[in-house]
Amino acid sequence: MECTVNDLLGMVGKSACCSRWFRMTQEMIDVHAELVEDRQFIHVDPVRAAKTPLGGSVAHGFLTLSMLSAMAYDAQPRLAGEAHSVNYGFNRLRFLAPVRPGSRIRGCFVLQSVEERIPGEITLTWSVEVEIEDHPKPALAAEWINRHYVAGDSESA
Repeated sequence: MECTVNDLLGMVGKSACCSRWFRMTQEMIDVHAELVEDRQFIHVDPVRAAKTPLGGSVAHGFLTLSMLSAMAYDAQPRLAGEAHSVNYGFNRLRFLAPVRPGSRIRGCFVLQSVEERIPGEITLTWSVEVEIEDHPKPALAAEWINRHYVAGDSESA
């Protein structure tokens, strides 16, 4: 869905838009471990990890965090006239529950603020939780800031 800045302003604080479910696999965890050189056994050795209080291997928190991009593309509206966007950062980020291989996760986003400090530069702040299917606690909760750049006047986009 494409929307204008005014449309986004009307969405602030409203109900969450959620992505589809994404399955976390051991293969994804293993590939991530190699890419970022974090081969801690609780991620890549399910047999050894089973002997810990975790009861088995778990995804890296940063792997779960990196899934936010796919989840956002899936769930968030697109800004009409957008030339490009960038991740600006996080005001807060907490890893609340482990994500186990085979589980499904999704991102649920609530728009917290819309700011246009200079024409064509739109900063959106989202409250986001990554839910784990059939689990009472989210995998992570964060306040995520995205910056969008619009060609021309954003109000007419």
